Amino acid sequence: MAGSLKPKQDVEDCRDQMVHSNTFFHGGTSSLLSTLITFPVYKTVFRQQIHNAGVSEVVRQLYSEGHVKLYRGVVSPLLMKTLGNTLLFGLQDTILHQFTPSSQNLISPSALPALAGFGAGMVEAVVCTPLERVQSVLQNGKNDRNLPTHKSILVRLNAQKWSSGYYRGLLPITARNALGSFIYFGLKEPLKATVEGRGLSPVVSSFVSGVLSSMVISLPLYPLTVLTANMQKQVGGENKGVMASWKTLWESRQRSVALLYRGGSLVVLRSGISWGITTAIYDMQQKYSG
Repeated sequence: MAGSLKPKQDVEDCRDQMVHSNTFFHGGTSSLLSTLITFPVYKTVFRQQIHNAGVSEVVRQLYSEGHVKLYRGVVSPLLMKTLGNTLLFGLQDTILHQFTPSSQNLISPSALPALAGFGAGMVEAVVCTPLERVQSVLQNGKNDRNLPTHKSILVRLNAQKWSSGYYRGLLPITARNALGSFIYFGLKEPLKATVEGRGLSPVVSSFVSGVLSSMVISLPLYPLTVLTANMQKQVGGENKGVMASWKTLWESRQRSVALLYRGGSLVVLRSGISWGITTAIYDMQQKYSG
């Protein structure tokens, strides 16, 4: 009897491993597609963050640069988002399945996805900060002459200490990613169930869930994104700490919350579309692979 149960158990274990592996792959592919679709909006938002400019001014800048440069710098966010969400979805699922029955007695089961997301977000930040650093330098139009290519940026960053080079801005990135992942995975399934309960299809429900989750995340964490962009936008110069950089940013925005949130509406739009697409594609892939 025991011998007949063992092959069945082996098959189930193998199936579980395949499902967990799929979460890594599906997280990456869903993010790759959403990044390509939303990159022009992302670039507009980034220019607003570092130049403190209005939407119309940034659009004129991008138009004058030509369509060839519109996707300049897409490689870094494409790698960063694809790798980041590969880790985020895969590790979140892996961590979630590591919780023992005893831990589930101490912590509400509904909170476990959020806690797993927090841990996955921290790992994602450590791995992806160098990619975000390169991306920030590339997206700053003022670097076009001195640092026109990925190679030139990598050469300059290699000459810097890690804290001022590749890992500049690690602290605010870790805080943003960990908190954002905590909120996203905590809200994702409850929101999807609520929307689906109103008669919408699973794909639409997943999309709406991603959009609503991103809205809750984007607005309160937006200042951390602006701080990170300004800390990472150039290579060399004065290497200020997080608090000193925040004071400089706050002064440059004339101590105005409205100016600090300049570009915030586009962030909500871009993030909502991006996470809506990512969530819908991810859930659809998970459904048909399971």
